[in-house]
Amino acid sequence: MGWPAFSTSGTRRNTDHNDGDPPDVHRKLPSSAGEDRAMLLGFAMMGFSVLMFFVLGVTILKPFLLSTQREESNCTIIHVHTMDDWTDCAFTCGMDCRGQGKYPCLQLFVKLTHSGQKVLLHYNEEAVQINSKCFYTPKCHQHRNDLLSGALDIKEFFDHKNGTPFSCFYSPDSQSEDVILIKKYDQMVIFHCLFWPLLTLLGGVLIGGMVRLTQYLSFLCEKHSTAFRGEVSGKVLHMAQHQFKLWRVGRSKGRSRETLRWWPN
Repeated sequence: MGWPAFSTSGTRRNTDHNDGDPPDVHRKLPSSAGEDRAMLLGFAMMGFSVLMFFVLGVTILKPFLLSTQREESNCTIIHVHTMDDWTDCAFTCGMDCRGQGKYPCLQLFVKLTHSGQKVLLHYNEEAVQINSKCFYTPKCHQHRNDLLSGALDIKEFFDHKNGTPFSCFYSPDSQSEDVILIKKYDQMVIFHCLFWPLLTLLGGVLIGGMVRLTQYLSFLCEKHSTAFRGEVSGKVLHMAQHQFKLWRVGRSKGRSRETLRWWPN
């Protein structure tokens, strides 16, 4: 009477999961609070890297790709002067305050060493786009003396370089007579704009992948441990049933012998 009870409970235990499906089919990977925070960190890093790609792409990469490609050369100062006609500009002095001002236009004419061409020097690419007639565009404000003092300081600096070659950048494919003193976006800046967002993205993907791998290995360990316990339980149950059968057989034989002993001759 005890043997069918063991068989019935074992059968019920194997078929109680989702209408006969194996117990591991619908089980989710185990996770802990630390793993959840690590996954959140990984997704945050990936989102931040995408945002960095977008911001740096709009502010730096796009202007760099659209800008004129320039090569390095040597320039020599020919003439430096400030134009008599000052350039109009606008400035803000508060929330609802706007004013009009003027700034001196400083012009630097240089000679390219490799070609001997006389060209107009600008500070960088932005200075060419804002005002192609001036070396630079200062921040506009109402203090004219400060603007003039800044322009005269730059003029004096380049007057001391008269006859001394210095590095500059020109466009070999363009016929425009202008060169720049420094490049705002060089290859090193572009490298950093691509390297750090990509490194952040790979770090987020690596964190997420490691967490999922840890969860999967933990799931496999639990699965094999459960299977091993079930196999051991099955062997123990089989041994118990076998011993119970032997006990019943031995008991029945003992009763038969006792009966034959007391049976009258």
